[in-house]
Amino acid sequence: MSAQSADELAMAQLLVQSLNLDGVDPAAIGPEAPLFGQNAGSLGLDSIDALEIALAISQKYGVELKSDDDATKKSFASLRALSAFVQQKRASK
Repeated sequence: MSAQSADELAMAQLLVQSLNLDGVDPAAIGPEAPLFGQNAGSLGLDSIDALEIALAISQKYGVELKSDDDATKKSFASLRALSAFVQQKRASK
């Protein structure tokens, strides 16, 4: 398992805070582990969590995540993918 970057740690902290994931250490979230589903190593998030994450990202980073965009859907695959997607969107503003 690879280590989180500073941006990934910040995103993990945002996920834990916005979803009230009590007892989850942001630093322990694997950057390439799936965010959704019930697989081992997954956070087990669902579609309601995705909406809450999108709102938190919009508020913190000013990045709008559109549910009908394929790139947005792919960005929710892992912490690393989500962090990279948000950083890319912020850089293109």
